[in-house]
Amino acid sequence: MSIDQPALNRSRSEPPRGAASSHIRNLRIWWREVDRVLLGLIVLLMIISTIAVAAASPASARRLSTSAERLPDLYFFWKHLAWQALALGVLFGASLMSRETARRFALVLGGGMLFFMFLVPFIGTDINGARRWIDLGLRFQPSEFLKPAFAIALAWVFSWRMRDPNLPVRAVSLALTGVVVFLLALQPNFGEAVLFAGVWAVLVMLSGLSFARIGSLLGAGAALITATYFIYDNARHRIDSFLGGGTAFDQVDLAERTLLAGGWTGTGFWLGLKKMRLPEAHTDYIFSVIGEEFGLLACALILCLYLALAARVLMRMIDEDDLFTMLAGSGLTALIVGQAFINMLVNLRLFPSKGMTLPLVSYGGSSTIAMGLMVGLLLAITRRNPFLKRRTAGLAQLMGLGDEPARGRASIRGSAS
Repeated sequence: MSIDQPALNRSRSEPPRGAASSHIRNLRIWWREVDRVLLGLIVLLMIISTIAVAAASPASARRLSTSAERLPDLYFFWKHLAWQALALGVLFGASLMSRETARRFALVLGGGMLFFMFLVPFIGTDINGARRWIDLGLRFQPSEFLKPAFAIALAWVFSWRMRDPNLPVRAVSLALTGVVVFLLALQPNFGEAVLFAGVWAVLVMLSGLSFARIGSLLGAGAALITATYFIYDNARHRIDSFLGGGTAFDQVDLAERTLLAGGWTGTGFWLGLKKMRLPEAHTDYIFSVIGEEFGLLACALILCLYLALAARVLMRMIDEDDLFTMLAGSGLTALIVGQAFINMLVNLRLFPSKGMTLPLVSYGGSSTIAMGLMVGLLLAITRRNPFLKRRTAGLAQLMGLGDEPARGRASIRGSAS
């Protein structure tokens, strides 16, 4: 008895072996189902982000230093590494979710962030004349966390049509979008209001809108933007500044000249000079810093990475037979790529200043966590069991872009074996 008792105690204190093997099995399933090409593109953009923030950090640190406190040149770089580590953890955790769990999580998150957006005009924190942040010990921007929840919630609403074609899904989605756009206009945050409305328009078109109605939708959008110019001071000032041409001290003019200063190959790491005059070099205008120090070829590479990300998700979704999955994946991609293109156009002085960061590349605190959550949910939505083949040809097969569909249960079993 004295010999057997210690063994009994050890078995009670140690975790069961079955739990460890279950975790390993779940990780293997995740690795088999996750889109590794998409994951690689995301990680590559985050690696570029690390280098870019290191290049931009001295400009922002010196600009924000005072006589009482001088920030180290790599101040934002070291903080960015910590935020990126947290974002990677959030990304991994979100990508482990099933599609159903991701949908439920997004709906709860969306409700919470919408509640905080109602509070922003009353208890929000002002930064640079805009009230967009909530400070609960950790300052965050509710609209950043609302983005992935908004895309998934809209996809869920539009998927109701599969159950009952008579449900007023477009009216419900338009009402939800209108509430979000109104709350963003109060902050004011015209850029993100345009982005949210654009994602709604993309999902409406993908859900089966006729070409005649698409034309009407585009006309209504143009009319709304025109009306916004006359009734919304923030938008009018930005558009007037853009159309009137910049001065030597305008941010977008400085950004354009900084981006083009490096030519095709750049001045070299930490050798850029124009970036030192650029405000928000590590956030809104990091694309210009990349252009100066690494050249226009590096900017073109980043553009290609965003295009590759969009193309990868499109090819993943084009053969998807579940409407919710197709719309959710497309909506999340539209948010990421749409924001990236707006940021690039602003840096090239081809679009009015919007105050938007470059997704997965710009420095950010809570916004980096929000972006990690967004791409993690995108990975969860696009997960697919490689052993389960379609029995009927999807659009990708009809275009000659996909594998031949499996025929019957025998082929599925054969693949699995």
